[in-house]
Amino acid sequence: MSHLEIAQVMAKIAGEMIKSKMGSGFITEDKSSSFDVVTEVDKASEQLIRQGILEKFPSHHFLGEEESFLSGRPLAEVLAEATSEPYLWIVDPIDGTSNYVQGIPGFTVSIGLACYGQLQLGVIYDPCGDELFWAEKGKGAFLNGKPIHVSPVNELGRSVVATGFPSKMEARRAVYEGLGRLIEQCRTIRSLGSAARHLAYVASGRLHAFWENGLNAWDMAAGVLIIQEAGGTVTDAKGNEYSLLTTDVVGSNGHLHAPVLQCL
Repeated sequence: MSHLEIAQVMAKIAGEMIKSKMGSGFITEDKSSSFDVVTEVDKASEQLIRQGILEKFPSHHFLGEEESFLSGRPLAEVLAEATSEPYLWIVDPIDGTSNYVQGIPGFTVSIGLACYGQLQLGVIYDPCGDELFWAEKGKGAFLNGKPIHVSPVNELGRSVVATGFPSKMEARRAVYEGLGRLIEQCRTIRSLGSAARHLAYVASGRLHAFWENGLNAWDMAAGVLIIQEAGGTVTDAKGNEYSLLTTDVVGSNGHLHAPVLQCL
């Protein structure tokens, strides 16, 4: 089974497990604050994906959101070390946990693979919509097996732009500031509750751009590659090249990248 195939299989298995437990009275805990929550299902999903990947590729390294949080190590330190790893799986077991806790569709499973710090594949699965987005470096981007491409819209006034509201208040304030400027320029703003879903929607042309501050590698890794392979552009909020250490991200169809950056 190839790297892509195992990522697709584990994303769908985890997604179906997550969906089956929706509304079942699972335990919810605060993580870093009351704005940042985790459920026992997040942990079970991450363990399921980890086990499935490492059974096939036991020498590979694994970076999951929940495991990383519990380790107590600074993420920047972990990611700096990861640039020397030939295979690093970067996993968000439920991206959009707040949606999940509230019973709102729109949460996703996100699985990325980086080799020596460079993204090689990304898989995002939306179990409620049964939509599987994926990309391999140099091979294009797909949704349920059909090629996808970013939108050709090239006027900010005709664009639908998305953002999210991070758990850390400083990053949240930065989003508010960008929102105040962009809302006067674009057609409308959406916030769907999952960074991975936003990125996948930019790649498929449903959204024209997305920005958010205070994200981590597991929120973005898979979606960044999917946008790039769909013909779009991803940078940090200052226009610098994306890396695994990027936290303030802008993804777009490319045509609108400069205008969005200017607003931010």
